[in-house]
Amino acid sequence: MKTVTVDASKAYDVLIGENLLLEAGKIVKERFGLFRVCIITDDIVDGHYGEKCVRSFVDAGFSVEKIVIKNGEESKNCENLINIVNTLAQMQFTRNDVLIALGGGVVGDLCGFCAATYMRGIRFIQIPTTLLAAVDSSVGGKTAVDLPAGKNLFGAFWQPSIVICDTKTLDTLSDEIYSCGMAEVIKYAFIKDAELLERLEKDSISREEMIERCVCIKRDIVAEDEFETGLRQILNFGHTIGHAVEALSNFELSHGQCVAIGMKIVTKGISAPEKTVERLENILNKFSLSTKCDFDTESLLDKISRDKKRVSDGVNVICVKEIGEAQILKLDFDSIRRLIDLGVK
Repeated sequence: MKTVTVDASKAYDVLIGENLLLEAGKIVKERFGLFRVCIITDDIVDGHYGEKCVRSFVDAGFSVEKIVIKNGEESKNCENLINIVNTLAQMQFTRNDVLIALGGGVVGDLCGFCAATYMRGIRFIQIPTTLLAAVDSSVGGKTAVDLPAGKNLFGAFWQPSIVICDTKTLDTLSDEIYSCGMAEVIKYAFIKDAELLERLEKDSISREEMIERCVCIKRDIVAEDEFETGLRQILNFGHTIGHAVEALSNFELSHGQCVAIGMKIVTKGISAPEKTVERLENILNKFSLSTKCDFDTESLLDKISRDKKRVSDGVNVICVKEIGEAQILKLDFDSIRRLIDLGVK
């Protein structure tokens, strides 16, 4: 088992290894004691791991409740948020009790925001079951739900008490969902870790080490800029345009697929060296991530103008010209229009 300690407003460990879900109750009891827990998960993950997670905590002596939502981005909404916190209130959950996010990014974001707001904040635990959640969304404390106007517009920074990443849960992912997570891995390689990219290209890195390296990069960035006022913005490489593509597709395209499109448009649009663009396209293709964008520039601009990362008359866009070195560019909308026009060619 690998352990990465995140030093944020609340320090916590990220545990990475096989079959940790079966030991989750024991791990939590040894570190934090006994209390009531409520597992929040989705209907697909529940079928694979719900019973195992409940059993792990019951066997360790916990009193366990469970709430199951429908799988998919459309479940990350205010209605589910209110339903969950109302249910917690009806079950008389207190500040001493704990929520557990068992699932991917949608479950983690929703559960985390419930934890951040219920009784002005209670503890929660992340148990990611997708590669995307393992390498990215379960770490760093970003929690949110979507609004009709855009993705992740209603949220809070709220750090988990522990992240338990059981790499065996990744075995049940479809190829498409696994590739979605690889988009985030590729993002980390391009913004901070040229060696990671080389090893991905050569298939010379284990799954556990790949996750650990990504988590370590995010740990270092979060330690310096927990609330995304500066350096942490580089984690949005591909996301500003990616979120626009995601919204225009009515969330039929996966988050990772949209991030891949965003990374390619920005990298080509800023006229990065041809070798950088070529390596990005090749590694995305290697993991079945298409870079084809079916939406026009004006439609993308309209969605980008509503993004939470907008600043006054423009948006901060993250670019990579040299692999491992990310830059934050503040661009007005005319510049973004030109960037998209060049990037989609």
